[in-house]
Amino acid sequence: MKDLCSLRVGYVPYSQGLGAPGDRRRFMYYARNRNLRFEIARPSQQYDVVVVAENADLSVWSQYDKGGAKVVYDFIDSYLAIPRTDPKGRLRGLAKYVSGQSRHLRLDYWKAFESMCERADAVICATPEQAGDIFPFCGNVHQILDFQSTVALASKSDYRAGEVFNLVWEGLPENVSSLKSLRTVLATLQTRRKIALHLVTDLQFKRHMGRFGHTQTADIARGLCDHVYLYAWNEQMCSTIISSCDLAVIPINLADPLAAGKPENKLLLFWRMGMPTITTATPAYARAMASANLPMACRDEDDWLQALEHYMTNEPARRHAGAAGKALAESAYGEQVILQKWDAMFDSLL
Repeated sequence: MKDLCSLRVGYVPYSQGLGAPGDRRRFMYYARNRNLRFEIARPSQQYDVVVVAENADLSVWSQYDKGGAKVVYDFIDSYLAIPRTDPKGRLRGLAKYVSGQSRHLRLDYWKAFESMCERADAVICATPEQAGDIFPFCGNVHQILDFQSTVALASKSDYRAGEVFNLVWEGLPENVSSLKSLRTVLATLQTRRKIALHLVTDLQFKRHMGRFGHTQTADIARGLCDHVYLYAWNEQMCSTIISSCDLAVIPINLADPLAAGKPENKLLLFWRMGMPTITTATPAYARAMASANLPMACRDEDDWLQALEHYMTNEPARRHAGAAGKALAESAYGEQVILQKWDAMFDSLL
């Protein structure tokens, strides 16, 4: 770290205002914790080290070559796992060029990701599956998850449930549609007990490319169950709202390789709050559940129905799940562990 602090470090952020989760929970958090000075990188400038966010202009930064600069690519989503026949994937390069997100046209955006990995001296990813996809293009790959201490401010302590059982979901508004997979399950459960579904997210968003198609989140959430409540996502209040609910849910579409390839960040966030959480059995969630010895990863509607019925009617089971998840999140995935992974990644460059 001493060597790194003496170098000129540039950062290509996830968002212009530096407010995106990828900015706040990843490199910027590390840099501030380690007192590492950095500046917003410009391709015309020369740096010793440049950290490039996943959604940066790859048509520019994959070609960056000034003064022997070391490049780190923070590539945290499973874009390389998307089939080449995927319509959205085939249009991604054109859409980025037309919207101004890419300076140069890259019709084959899989190749753009590959070229960025080839240019990088180190690539950061989030799962073993991603690492396997990246290794053919960069041999220096590091799996590093998010820092979450600025969000997990409150923790659940009372696991009693009232007359209405409160389920909670947190995430980006464009992912609210994933909850539609639970509509039949929730409809069945509502015949047996009063249920409320609480969504902590942005109340409106741009549906396409983050720039076009203004959408109200309430329009997507309507009809998920009889009682749905939306809360504007706020870092200071997020954990208070979540920990006041009874049980968290994370349904994922396993047929979507980008969604199914997500790391365990969201599950760990709930666990840091002491929340018992039921998930879809993606590879990352299944591994985390196995590590915590919790049978709460579901593969189909029957699994979801059985798991929800069990934990909705069993306070000791909810308390155990919350405690076991929190213990694992604070040990195997603790802040010092993640800081040391960043240290090791930078050491590999220097």
